[in-house]
Amino acid sequence: MSKTSIPSLIQKKQQGEKFAVVTCYDASFAQLVENAGIEAILVGDSLGMVLQGHDSTLPVSVDDMAYHTASVARGCRAPLIISDLPFGSYHSQQQCLDNASTLMRAGAQLVKLEGGAWLTDSIELLSRAGIPVCGHLGLTPQSVNVLGGYRVQGRNDDQAKHILDDALALEAAGAAMLVLECVPQTLAAEITQALRIPVIGIGAGPQTDAQVLVLHDLLGITAKTARFVRNFADGSSSIEDALCRYRNAVLDGSFPAAEHCFD
Repeated sequence: MSKTSIPSLIQKKQQGEKFAVVTCYDASFAQLVENAGIEAILVGDSLGMVLQGHDSTLPVSVDDMAYHTASVARGCRAPLIISDLPFGSYHSQQQCLDNASTLMRAGAQLVKLEGGAWLTDSIELLSRAGIPVCGHLGLTPQSVNVLGGYRVQGRNDDQAKHILDDALALEAAGAAMLVLECVPQTLAAEITQALRIPVIGIGAGPQTDAQVLVLHDLLGITAKTARFVRNFADGSSSIEDALCRYRNAVLDGSFPAAEHCFD
């Protein structure tokens, strides 16, 4: 399997080809993800919930993210590695640059930030510094206290327009990718069509360029999962087989199905 790059994923979008992303936090699972042919790994601050036992992502630190990013990077060669900048780590431009640099030195190839147009100056700064950025709109877990819980975003016209405008602003600022979480599938389709950069969906319907799931969710380890999750370990012969089934379902369009989407 050749090394996945940002240009190669942009080319997939241009050619109408899907790709798969999964969260991962250590070297052993990173090797299995690579063996399954999955194109990109997100070292997510979701580790705060699935590894550390917190009830949100807010307690996760930059040191936590750097440790797990380095662990993943040692376990694989081919997947593109995206690493989350955690809560409170990018409120100023200098803080954002310093912490993003830490994650890149640990092995990330992109850093992911949650938020809209207010991040454009930071994204421009990171891009000039050679640090590619993945945006994150819709349900942004680091803002769970502002949003009032883990709720679908963009269901009314004003919210939908705001999310679309933010997506266009992030792309214009230099974002190389975008994650859309828990938005109506029609809005996700509109944004995916409007952007030149790849759009990765989670609870955003089947028409995004890619899908991402939390590793522990797709393997059936998490006790309580969201509507957009499918347990790919059910009926699989191994973890690697479950990961292969996940990737194949993303590529052939059978996942997400109607029951995994929001209207």
